[in-house]
Amino acid sequence: MPEFRAIFLAQLIATLGNVIAQITLSVLVYQRSGSPLLSALTFALGFAPYLLGASLVSAVADRYPSRRVLVACEVVSCAVVAVMAVPGMPIPVLLGLLLVLGTVAPVFQGTRAASLPEVLSGAGYALGRSLLRMVSQTTQIAGFGVGGVVLIFLSPSQALLIPVAGFAASALLLRFGTRPRPARQAVASASIARASLSGVREVFAVKGLRPLLFMTWLPPMFAVAPEALAAPYAAQSGGGSTALVGLLLCAAPLGSVVGEVLSGTLLRPAQRVRWVVPVAAVMFVPLLGFALQPRPLVAAGLMFLCGLGFTYAMGLDQRTLDVVPETLRGRALTVTTAGLMVGQGVGFAAAGAAAEFLPAHVVVLSAGVAGLATLVLCGPAISTKRSAE
Repeated sequence: MPEFRAIFLAQLIATLGNVIAQITLSVLVYQRSGSPLLSALTFALGFAPYLLGASLVSAVADRYPSRRVLVACEVVSCAVVAVMAVPGMPIPVLLGLLLVLGTVAPVFQGTRAASLPEVLSGAGYALGRSLLRMVSQTTQIAGFGVGGVVLIFLSPSQALLIPVAGFAASALLLRFGTRPRPARQAVASASIARASLSGVREVFAVKGLRPLLFMTWLPPMFAVAPEALAAPYAAQSGGGSTALVGLLLCAAPLGSVVGEVLSGTLLRPAQRVRWVVPVAAVMFVPLLGFALQPRPLVAAGLMFLCGLGFTYAMGLDQRTLDVVPETLRGRALTVTTAGLMVGQGVGFAAAGAAAEFLPAHVVVLSAGVAGLATLVLCGPAISTKRSAE
């Protein structure tokens, strides 16, 4: 469909620009400050504002037409990164602007997810979400490489002009490549912040949604442990080269892409919904192999298998869509996205903290056990009703 092609291309361009911006800002902050901590904060601050966006501005996703919200988010992102690109911008201002980007991101992602059922009907929604996840994963992998090459030839301030152009192009694609549709909810007298906070409470009150939210947030929080500890694991295994670390970092995202393709082509919609928990278990069973402290190449194979399990989200997406009322869809998916990103950020931090006291392979093994325990606790609460074929 022409509309989905525009959304797909906009996602690709914006994700690539966002990754380049992350790398460039990290380098720029380190060059200015000489502080590894401040440089690391440029990545950490990408997670923190998701809660702010979900709590205080998520009502925008339902209160205004989707196309208008999506375009506005990209225009704001374009303007923010353009200000970041101004030479000599103070570091506190750069970090503050990064918070703005992180606040806008969950609103954009929630609005886009909420608008997909209007573009793709029936089982097309889950497949469309899957395809967008795949392009995000592969573009992130490519973006880190592209960002590194770009910084060889351009200064950080010049390199930031690339994501500026990317966000502008994405805004144009969404503006002229998608149809205008009415808002899902009439504009109310309450402020955006009050309506957003009220919407969060309504989201948690939706019957049957809480188990789906926990199932969305908790497993990935444990599954990111191998990626979080890629560098220390390679070093502790006697193979700490940059190439091996890069291989470990790419293994799970590559497995995720392959898993999405296999699930989308081999499983029927009802099977994807019914097998959410067994497929999620694939994320953690391979991590038990870290008990043997495998060599980095074997560890990369286990992480690839772990990535296959991330496709459990396809069935979970359909269940979430079935449960959430249309008038609450934008806020619900914004909250879902925010919780997922924050959970992954917590997972990265927790794995790193644990590795200060335990060997990396023990931390990864523990994450696998904790992930399986999470599925045992959350799994029974997930409805096994078949979706319509």
